[in-house]
Amino acid sequence: MALKDILFFAEDTDFVLKQKQKVREWIYATIKAEGFRRVGELSFVFCSDAYLLEINKEYLNHDTYTDIVTFDSSEDEDEISGDIFISIERIQENAAKFAVAERDELHRVIAHGVLHLCGYYDKKKEDKTLMTEKENFYLSTRSFL
Repeated sequence: MALKDILFFAEDTDFVLKQKQKVREWIYATIKAEGFRRVGELSFVFCSDAYLLEINKEYLNHDTYTDIVTFDSSEDEDEISGDIFISIERIQENAAKFAVAERDELHRVIAHGVLHLCGYYDKKKEDKTLMTEKENFYLSTRSFL
């Protein structure tokens, strides 16, 4: 598992992630705590609502705005690989809606995507409750804030 395999990109936005190395270390620690030994390649793509809406329509047949879409490309059960698309506009709107810092909402959504790749779901009520508990736990482990 290598930190260099956790990558950050921007599409259709001028967003720049702050403290990239610290965020990488936190993501790495989260994945390791969930029992995975390797990161293949994990890409986070920060984008606009419009960009993510097109991905949602094209690949998932959902014509709705969302804050995150996660694609798992893992080939081994002890490896994490995938692409996580995050709408910065949704992050900003949800941060205002829930009265939290944009940075905290972004980190929650990053954790959410990583947890999906670790095998957690959020469609059923009990799954969503567990996902939220895990998000809260991993958010509490951020030592760089």
